[in-house]
Amino acid sequence: MTSLRERKRYLAFEIVSESPIQDSNAVSKAIWDKALEYLGELGCAEAGIITLNDKYDKEKQRGLIRVNNRSLDKMRATLALIEQIEGHEVIVRSRGASGILQKAEGKYIAG
Repeated sequence: MTSLRERKRYLAFEIVSESPIQDSNAVSKAIWDKALEYLGELGCAEAGIITLNDKYDKEKQRGLIRVNNRSLDKMRATLALIEQIEGHEVIVRSRGASGILQKAEGKYIAG
């Protein structure tokens, strides 16, 4: 018997910028704005995107996004398309994905 429950993944990302981006809400807004532009409202709903603002590391500029496992590649592409956050030029790159929050946090955020 197959389950109808969505399988989630935690996608870790890193922001490369000349000046530090401290505001996790600004990061979250940039991700959402680009996701809506790239995937559309239906695509965002299917992806089940949740930005985990409390997991954003301001010093390392790394964070986590929860996303449905079938939309993982689309979310990686969305991150690559982000060019600006709060008027600062940035590069957002994917660091890895995991099905377990603690593993994603330990391996990709702290490590």
